[in-house]
Amino acid sequence: MKIDLEKLKGIVGQDNIKNDIADLYVYGSDSSVHNALASVVVRPTTIEQVQAIVRYANAELIPVVARGSGSGMSGQAVPIDGGIVLDFKNMNRIIEIRPADMLCKVEAGLVDDDLNRALKPYGLFYPPLPASSRVATIGGEIANNASGIRSVKYGATRDSVLGMKVVLANGDLVNLGSNTKVEASGYQIDRLMVGSEGTLGIIVEATLLLKPIPKFRCIGRASFDKLEDAGEAISEIIASGASPSMLELMDNIAITAVNTTLNMGLPDVEAIVMFEADGKVKEAVDAEINFMKEICEKHSGSDIETSYDLKERTKLFAGRKKLFAALSRYKEGLSCTSLADDMAVPYSKMAECASKIHEIAKRNNVVMTAYGHCGSGCMHTKILMDPTKKEQWEGAKRAVDEVYDYVRSVGGTTSAEHGIGLSKAPAWKKEKADSLAIIKAIKKALDPNNILNPHKIQDAPDDWITATKLRYPVE
Repeated sequence: MKIDLEKLKGIVGQDNIKNDIADLYVYGSDSSVHNALASVVVRPTTIEQVQAIVRYANAELIPVVARGSGSGMSGQAVPIDGGIVLDFKNMNRIIEIRPADMLCKVEAGLVDDDLNRALKPYGLFYPPLPASSRVATIGGEIANNASGIRSVKYGATRDSVLGMKVVLANGDLVNLGSNTKVEASGYQIDRLMVGSEGTLGIIVEATLLLKPIPKFRCIGRASFDKLEDAGEAISEIIASGASPSMLELMDNIAITAVNTTLNMGLPDVEAIVMFEADGKVKEAVDAEINFMKEICEKHSGSDIETSYDLKERTKLFAGRKKLFAALSRYKEGLSCTSLADDMAVPYSKMAECASKIHEIAKRNNVVMTAYGHCGSGCMHTKILMDPTKKEQWEGAKRAVDEVYDYVRSVGGTTSAEHGIGLSKAPAWKKEKADSLAIIKAIKKALDPNNILNPHKIQDAPDDWITATKLRYPVE
């Protein structure tokens, strides 16, 4: 495809255009296994520039892929058809913070942790808190409906977005949502944009709902010799009416990875459950923590530690916090790949899901871990394998298919928070078979020329291995 670089330079300036091969290679990947070269990377600084770029692209039928930090794990930001990658690094301002209204307005390229640092003096925070919050941008979090460790209490990104400004495929700017927590007027198109992965419009500004920073926060950690016991404890905590602000699971592979890599000294058990309560009244937090502790003890949880102290809390949670990096060094010759990397299942199926993941991995000669935000039903896994071996990729593909077949069989869903992109699209399309026609009709209505992040989600290839080049040299 031919792109008029001079026209783009006229919109954003020469310094905000990148088209040398090194930059294109870097921007051709996110945190997934996929890679595809863009034609050019453009860094807009204003909404008007985004509009001008999109109008040009729509007229010339050039694909446009919006990109935050590239921390997505499913290939969402990979420019599968080339075209223009819109890098939002330059649109990272906090427009306003309104404590009395419990909201703020920000540009799409603002990094999550930077926002929360700015909110702290007001005694407020933005709660979705994905694990990648050090680099993840607000626009990317909205596009993927991200969530994190405190989703069990505070919900996912969709629950914290009041409104947004979106540039449509024809370059028009629309204001969606409101400045109020409730809105009951017709079709809530802003909620449709959340989780659409840049396929329906380009989010340029967001109005976000804030929460007060809890005065007290206490964390607990319990060890379980049997994974099933951990699962039963998790299920009872949720069913009991307890209000954890965090409820996390780590299996033995995760524990081993952290101990091997970081020398954490975690107990060598089948599972660890971490639980947390927060609030403005210490007595209430005490009651929640003690209640969850008793449930863990009831289900054979042992070596239970709890603490309000920030240093102790950080130490107790360190293994979970650093898990993703630790998995990369679990065993010499194995790489950590994001494939069937997240899903959600009913609470009663958490332990069974973890066991099924291990069973499927063994059958397909790969290693898989099971961990995640079990308080919201979210299970994470990573496939550890030798990515240079073709047979390992074949085993990984079978494992992905089998994992998601199981997830659907128990009424679960393909992605809890990491989105669909390319890697999970085949499984997601099976899950959404009854509504795919509606989804495709919405895409057609909002993006008739199919320029916005084409061939993702419902339009992604059925074989994720051949969808793009893999980022690994396969023998």
